[in-house]
Amino acid sequence: MAHLASRRTRALTLPVGLALTASLGFLPGTATAAPAQEPTATVSTDGPKLSYVVNTRGGHGTVKQVKKAISKAGGTVVTSYDRIGVIVVHSQNPDFGPTIRRAKGVQSAGATRTNPIVPQATKDTGVEQPLTSEQAQAAAADATAGQDPLEPLQWDLPAIKADKAHEKSLGSSKVTVAVIDTGVDDTHPDLAPNFDRGASVNCVSGAPDTTDGAWRPAAGESDHGTHVAGTIAAAKNGVGVTGIAPGVKVSGIKVSTPSGFFYTEAVVCGFVWAAEHGVDVTNNSYYTDPWLFNCKNDPDQGALVEAVTRATRYAEGKGVVNVAAAGNSDHDLALDAIEDTTSPNDTTTVTRTVDPSACPDIPTMLPGVVTVSATGAKGLKSSYSNYGLGVIDVAAPGGDSTIYQTPAPPATSGLILSTLPGGRFGYKAGTSMASPHVAGVVALIKSTHPHASARTVKALLTHQADATACGDPYDINGDGTVDAVCEGGTNYNGFYGAGVVDALDAVRR
Repeated sequence: MAHLASRRTRALTLPVGLALTASLGFLPGTATAAPAQEPTATVSTDGPKLSYVVNTRGGHGTVKQVKKAISKAGGTVVTSYDRIGVIVVHSQNPDFGPTIRRAKGVQSAGATRTNPIVPQATKDTGVEQPLTSEQAQAAAADATAGQDPLEPLQWDLPAIKADKAHEKSLGSSKVTVAVIDTGVDDTHPDLAPNFDRGASVNCVSGAPDTTDGAWRPAAGESDHGTHVAGTIAAAKNGVGVTGIAPGVKVSGIKVSTPSGFFYTEAVVCGFVWAAEHGVDVTNNSYYTDPWLFNCKNDPDQGALVEAVTRATRYAEGKGVVNVAAAGNSDHDLALDAIEDTTSPNDTTTVTRTVDPSACPDIPTMLPGVVTVSATGAKGLKSSYSNYGLGVIDVAAPGGDSTIYQTPAPPATSGLILSTLPGGRFGYKAGTSMASPHVAGVVALIKSTHPHASARTVKALLTHQADATACGDPYDINGDGTVDAVCEGGTNYNGFYGAGVVDALDAVRR
C-alpha cells in the first residue's frame, strides 16, 4: 500500500526493482480496560514530543470532558473530530498514553509514531522510470484517432476494457475521486482540466490546511500521488495519457510527511475531509505508519485501528466508497501467522509474528474498504502483490517486471504509465497502481448510477468484475517452484477476489 507507499513500500508502489516493505504489530490477545479515573498527578513535560489519537466513548459532552483530561495529562489538542470522537493530541509527557487511558470517557488512546515529531508510505515498488522523448514520439506515431499520444503504451486500459468504455462515457464531472496520498500536482496539463480544488487539502499535521496549493508535493517529495491521480482521471485532451475515468474530477488530499510517512492523524483527517467535501471515492495506496500490521490488543496500535476505522466508516456513511491497495510483500493475508520484520519503520524495527485477522493492515483490511490486488500485462497476479481468500475484493492492473509479464506491442514496459509532477510522465508498479484503476472504475459506476449508495456501488463493482480463475500453479519466474498458492474457485479466490474490474460494464445502464 508508497510505502507502495505499500507494505509494501510505504506508499503501495514498487521500486523498479520491485522491492517491498512492510509494517509491524503484536500478537493478538485480550486487553482489559483500566478503571476509569481522572488523571490527577503532576505530569512531566520533558519527554520527546509525540503525537497521539484519543478515541472517546460518547458524544460532544464526553469529548469536552476528555479535552480537559488531556490538558491535565500534559497534552495539547491539535484538532478534534467530534463527529467520530477522535482527538489529535501532542504531548511531551512520557506517561501521557497510560495516563489518558484512565480518564473517564476515553475508549482508547495511542501514540501514532515511535519517533519524536520532527519538522518534516506508499505501496509502489520503487523509483519511477521516466518516459523518454524517443518513447513518447514512437507512441504518438502509433496513436489512432481518438487516442491521446501516449495511450498506445497504456496496456492497462484495454486490460479492463477502459478503451471501450470511453466510447460510451468518460465519466461525470459531478463525481470526485480523492487521492489520499503524497500530494497531487494539479498544474500538470493532464490533471489541471479535471482537478477539484475545493475537495483538496493538506492533512499532514492531522488538521486540514486549506492554503492554496498545500495539497501539492513540494520539491523533492514523492511523486506517488500525482502518478495515482493520472491513472484515475488524466484528461482525454490530446495530451499525454488517458485516465480510467477521464471525465470525472480528481482531488488531492496530502497525508504524507516530507519523509514519506503516513501517520494516523493525517489519515483520519483525510477521510473526514473527503466525507465532508463532496467526495464520492477515495483511493488509498499506502499503509498507515509506523506499523505494517496493527495489533488490536496493543494499547497504542489498537487505538490507531479504532481511529482509522471510525474515519472510514464515517466517510462511507456519507456515501464515499473507499478503495485501497493490498500491499506488495507477496503475503497471503488469509494466513493466521505472518512474520513482520519491518515495523516500526520510523525507529528500530523488531521481528514479530502476527495474525492479520487480529492485526490488520490499515486502512486496506478494515471493514467496508475495497481491497485490491495487482495483475500484470499477462493478466496474472503480479509477482509482488499480496493476496488472500476472504481478503481481496477485486484485482486490477498494477504492473509487473517486464521479464515476468511482457505486454503486447506497441506497449514496451510491463509497468503502469501515468503522470508525474512538472508535466512529466513515467512508469511505476505496485498495488499502489492497481488501486487507482479500481477507484476509476468505481467513479464510472457512480457516474452511471449517481444516486446509488456506497454499498450498492461496491456490489456493482464485484458483480461486474470479470471472474478470473486461479489457473495453473503459480510459478511467476518459471524456476519450477510455486511462488504463491491461490485458494478458491473461478468466481472468487485469493488472487483476484471477485475478478478483474470491468470498466465497460461500469458505463452500461
